Amino acid sequence: MRFTSEQRLDDGVLEREFTLGEIPGILWTPASASAPVPLILLGHPPLGLRKMYPRLVARARHSAADGFATATIELPGSGDRPRWPAAEQARADLRRTMDAGEPVSDEIVDALVLPLVEKAVPEWQAALDALLSLPEIGGPVGYSGGVISIGIRLAAVEPRIVAAGLFAGSFVPRAMFEEARQVTVPLHVLLQWDDEGNHRQAALDLFDAFSSKEKSLHANMGGHTGVPQFAGDAAAQFFTRHLK
Repeated sequence: MRFTSEQRLDDGVLEREFTLGEIPGILWTPASASAPVPLILLGHPPLGLRKMYPRLVARARHSAADGFATATIELPGSGDRPRWPAAEQARADLRRTMDAGEPVSDEIVDALVLPLVEKAVPEWQAALDALLSLPEIGGPVGYSGGVISIGIRLAAVEPRIVAAGLFAGSFVPRAMFEEARQVTVPLHVLLQWDDEGNHRQAALDLFDAFSSKEKSLHANMGGHTGVPQFAGDAAAQFFTRHLK
């Protein structure tokens, strides 16, 4: 891990950009911490860190106020990373299908999501290795938001993640339902009831598949971007319970 820039935000949060090989990322740490702090990995959709930055830094500031460090990395094929033609083709197929008002096939969902999970999860684990080697980061670790299938795989295979906040707002391949049965960490799942890009019944079935003894589903009226502020507050309380 190599830090490439550093700045103090107006609330004192330290923001540092880094690279891990070819992978860009950002780490935010609280203004003052007398001991190593827990870490939350901030997931996001494959739209690029530059586009997602306003929402990511808002989440990071909120978490820093609660005493957590947060970090994120650029997803494969996004932002300034090398183009990924297969992923671009899958996204184009999805857009064409949805614009035509046709049902999205399992083949399109698999092509869109499964290769991304296969590439992204080992990168998140490598980033976690590097982040936990820093003296200011002590764990435990949570995962929050982003592509839900990435969160499922990470929660299933990464023992250092002890709690996950998942957003049921993206397509989920059928194969991920079996992986969901392997997830046992505490879960906080957010569902927007009228999300135009999410199959509501599939989201409910996915929640049912998780094997976690503690799991809660928070459903709110509204579309994909209409998440109410109190839903974010509830997610913050979830991480405070499990990471402190």
